[in-house]
Amino acid sequence: MPKTDSFETHTERYDAWFETHRYAFESELQAVRTLLPHNGRGVEIGVGTGQFAAKLGIAVGVEPSAAMRQLAGRRGVEAIDGVAEALPLPDASVDYALMVTTVCFLDDIDAAFAEVYRVLAPGGAFVVGLIDRESPLGQEYQRRKRRNVFYKEAVFYSASEVESALRHAGFRKLRAVQTIFEDPEHMIQVDPVKPGYGNGVFVVFRGSKMKRETNPVARRQGGGQ
Repeated sequence: MPKTDSFETHTERYDAWFETHRYAFESELQAVRTLLPHNGRGVEIGVGTGQFAAKLGIAVGVEPSAAMRQLAGRRGVEAIDGVAEALPLPDASVDYALMVTTVCFLDDIDAAFAEVYRVLAPGGAFVVGLIDRESPLGQEYQRRKRRNVFYKEAVFYSASEVESALRHAGFRKLRAVQTIFEDPEHMIQVDPVKPGYGNGVFVVFRGSKMKRETNPVARRQGGGQ
């Protein structure tokens, strides 16, 4: 069941974070841009209020919160009601998919990643931005999450766990970058984007759907593309 209650109740508060923490937001945008394709049909899954999609030129998003979809629409993003584990999109219908700080709110990461694989065209890219639980700052996020109205229900993953989930879903040619090396509350400039993961709290992966490979999850379930 999607964890939307806090986002429905505190939509404006959530949206204001991007302005009050603009250096963190710009750092995250910069990291996502490093790996995001520049062309093709894109979708953001867990589009929220459309902050990332609007800045990155992504016209379509999927979002279970009605209040968030309304704000995304004001930013020019077509926000469709739906969840990551059952995407309301046809097979092979997009060239790339983006998911930013959504992983920690998923009910089933394997089902969600399998769905992304399904809706991507062969050769398509999946870009995932997450809070790395095992980074120094990620461990602090984990300790104080119960005091945060949005993250109290979140399940933070380590970057290595998300990397394994991407491989399990069939994604290959994985790349990773990281940023935000200090508490966003105290940032006075945009942080650099560095390769790999392990130090930055915000990690971005990019994986590719191979052009001639069936989804291994679907194959194990007796189905196919």
